[in-house]
Amino acid sequence: MKKTFELDFRGRKIIVENGELAKQAHGSVLVRYGDTVILSTVVMSKNVNLLADFFPLTVLYNEKLYSVGKIPGGFIKREGRPTENATLAARMIDRPMRPLFPEDFKNEVQIVNTVLSVDQDNSPEITALFGSSLATCISQVPFNGPVAGVKVGRVDGKFIINPTVEESEKSDIDLTVSGTKEAINMVEAGAKEVSEEDMLEALMFGHEAIKELIEFQEKIIAEIGVEKYDYPKLEISEELTDEVTNLIKDDIDAALRIKEKQEKYAKLDEIKENLLEKYTDESLKEDELKELLTKVANIFENVKYEVFRNIVVKEKIRADGRKMTEIRPLSTAIDLLPRTHGSALFTRGETQSLSVTTLGALGEHQILDGLGIEDSKRFILHYNFPQFSVGETGRYGAPGRREIGHGALGERALLQVIPSEEEFPYTIRVVSEILESNGSSSQASICAGCMSLMAAGVPIKAPVAGIAMGLITSGDDYTILTDIQGLEDHLGDMDFKVAGTKNGICALQMDIKIKGITKQILKEALDQAHKARLEILKVITKQIKEPRKEVSKYAPKMMTFTIDPNKIKDVIGKGGEMITKIILEASNVNAVTDINAVKVDLEDDGRVIIYHTDKDIIEKTANMIKDVVREVETGKIYTGKVVKVEDFGCFVELWPGVEGLVHVSHLAKERVEKPSDVVKVGDEIIVKSLGYDKKGRLNLSRKEALK
Repeated sequence: MKKTFELDFRGRKIIVENGELAKQAHGSVLVRYGDTVILSTVVMSKNVNLLADFFPLTVLYNEKLYSVGKIPGGFIKREGRPTENATLAARMIDRPMRPLFPEDFKNEVQIVNTVLSVDQDNSPEITALFGSSLATCISQVPFNGPVAGVKVGRVDGKFIINPTVEESEKSDIDLTVSGTKEAINMVEAGAKEVSEEDMLEALMFGHEAIKELIEFQEKIIAEIGVEKYDYPKLEISEELTDEVTNLIKDDIDAALRIKEKQEKYAKLDEIKENLLEKYTDESLKEDELKELLTKVANIFENVKYEVFRNIVVKEKIRADGRKMTEIRPLSTAIDLLPRTHGSALFTRGETQSLSVTTLGALGEHQILDGLGIEDSKRFILHYNFPQFSVGETGRYGAPGRREIGHGALGERALLQVIPSEEEFPYTIRVVSEILESNGSSSQASICAGCMSLMAAGVPIKAPVAGIAMGLITSGDDYTILTDIQGLEDHLGDMDFKVAGTKNGICALQMDIKIKGITKQILKEALDQAHKARLEILKVITKQIKEPRKEVSKYAPKMMTFTIDPNKIKDVIGKGGEMITKIILEASNVNAVTDINAVKVDLEDDGRVIIYHTDKDIIEKTANMIKDVVREVETGKIYTGKVVKVEDFGCFVELWPGVEGLVHVSHLAKERVEKPSDVVKVGDEIIVKSLGYDKKGRLNLSRKEALK
């Protein structure tokens, strides 16, 4: 039976429907937020592998282009692989929900959000997070929710929950925050150099709104929720736990105090291998032996986890011997690659990013075929994480969710300082190649990317640096770590990335493995990150103080000027004939696709932007375009070329695209019987403009020019 629930949330209605759609899913809700409509479903498999070392959770965010009245591009005309936005939306739902499933729960769970209708003023991503939480909470799937999220903006100093498109354009904060009723557990933000105090206030403002959404969910759960599934667990006896712990505790403690990463990991692997070998009893059946070794491996991981926490929180000793607020050794370099437009290397301890900036014409921007209002972007950051960066073999191919997420974070941070299209009319692509990784490679990408932009001559507003903060808890005690490395991320409770300029925050991202963190922890982490960021910025600006005044000699140079917008069609010509002719002649090439061909962008507002590495070719192209749009002044004398001779006169080209007729009666002072007696094709003659006739045809006179 269909049931409907309503909430007036900050002046807009949220309507939840249950019992009509997707009834065979284990949990399903249709959520309407304004005209945004999302179907959220959850299904749990009863088949379980208790010996698996991970929780098989899949979260999908399926964009349907019909939701915004679009037909997919391409030949097939149906939705294909997820867009970057869909991947990021799925991650945004996964990150706050995953820590709330029981640790020993191993049944496969799939959460699927189908985007049915999109109202741009009411975020489909936030609606999908709400629906995912609610569908899971009302189902039999074990889950320690509910969880909810909101977007926070700030316009004219006033915070706004879930801002509209118009409000977002004016906002200096673009914050997505999610959490439980008790605490925040996920943050994603971009900001225009906002202070730590203001960002903390925005986070708390968002959490108050989250509590309202969770209260609404709790009412629905109380009415239609079902009993949770009593899932199977891998039972490990206290006797085995104590026995294994006593065998390995001291060895793990010693291994965790080794400072060098590879040596530390090798020692931990050796301890685990020896332990598993000790418990390999050949007399056991295959299934029994596999179960025993899985239990032993689980105990090993738990002991490692607890020993690590004791070392950090109780003894205040870090994995590599640093102080809690100390950054690993930093080194920088620029101009490593001679033919690229800008390159930089940033190394922090055992994490290293090589970032390369490439400049292109505006016409080379990225086309976005998604549900958003924007259909293109001119600043792109791509992040690549090859397996050799951690000394391993592994998968190579299309970027995974992690690579897309890290690239989006770096792009968001640097976007805040990228000059406007009017100031710097280029498409800008930054690629971060991770060459070494031991924690916080996304923030290394921001630092290296910033330097490569400055080396390429991109006039960014201010240098940007990023740092990753960690949290280790032990009971009521906790320790905040600056510049976490891999082990501290893996065994820690928080990964809190903060990027910004000396003036304020440009981007935030926070993920946690516990249920939530308090305002006090957030404040301490932000303050600690601010100090670290300033320290890194000193190193960056020592290497390259400011953006170069000129772009690389291998980068396309640029000229921009404005013409009458009504003349754009003349520059393009019929079927593109005129612009093609200009490009081929100015560049001295045979095809517009030639790598040496000049690039011309014609904007609707009349801006003409010309790109080429050769300034002379740019100048020639500009003059040819200006000739096309140049107005012929009545009564003025011009030198032109005869392009055609007829019985009634000849046609003279004043400049490319502008031709006029010299009637036979105006060819000479004396009477002319045949125009070919006076002129031939290719002759240069002087003519006087007589103006345009009623049909818009230009009339010229050689006779009057000769007076």
